Amino acid sequence: MQLERLEHRACFGGWQDVYRHRSHVLDCDTSFAVYLPPVAAQKAVPVLYWLSGLTCTEQNFIAKAGAQRYAAEHGVALVVPDTSPRGEHVPDADNYDLGKGAGFYLNATREPWSRHYRMYDYVVDELPALVEANFPVTDARAVSGHSMGGHGALVIALRNPDRYRSVSAFAPIVAPSQVPWGEKAFTAYLGDDREAWKDYDATELVARATQVPPILIDQGEADEFLRSQLRPELFKAAAEKAGWSPQLAMHAGYDHSYYFVASFIGKHVAHHAQALYAEKL
Repeated sequence: MQLERLEHRACFGGWQDVYRHRSHVLDCDTSFAVYLPPVAAQKAVPVLYWLSGLTCTEQNFIAKAGAQRYAAEHGVALVVPDTSPRGEHVPDADNYDLGKGAGFYLNATREPWSRHYRMYDYVVDELPALVEANFPVTDARAVSGHSMGGHGALVIALRNPDRYRSVSAFAPIVAPSQVPWGEKAFTAYLGDDREAWKDYDATELVARATQVPPILIDQGEADEFLRSQLRPELFKAAAEKAGWSPQLAMHAGYDHSYYFVASFIGKHVAHHAQALYAEKL
């Protein structure tokens, strides 16, 4: 599969690049960012996949979070896909929380979305295969994200615990079946059968999980979406009832923005680096 490099910038001794390629899964051209730490010039390194939130592209995280500094220190590559398929022929909606920029990291089953909106398969299968075939990385993977991307990270890790060493999230939509953002997106993409929604609902998944990777969640107490859309207490209660112990930290004064992400991204990269460099049992 041919990669076109769009950006190449020195950053903390490594390289921050952006690439474009034709995605068979999404049936469109798509872009993703790759940060390679300095040590990648000598050896293959593990990968932390980052999933961004509503309205974002791959640019928001790489420009605002400041994660490259910590990835360089820990010897971890960062891979950041777009949040949805793009292109003139890709269906869209007239609002920010559905359509382009709002793929919700699922495989849509309803028209007109089902042809292109298959971000779950793209993130889990096509993108890692592409990255591992073209860059100096290992198959040790972790996944993290913010808001809608936090939802995606938790769902992907809980559904594939053998493929991800760890997972973390900032202000994730943990129970999309119970909040307006999720109900709107799931109805459009998946239809009215709420049983089908459970495969993309982290609170439902953790309740029935038989294996989970280490989970870290940070949430701002001043987040304007905390009570209406995010509801982290639902995930924590379901996880603990099932016998799991996710780390959930609440932070006074912090909102939903990238100022919050930037404040704690070092903690998250360290969380993943510990798991990624640990001996696999």
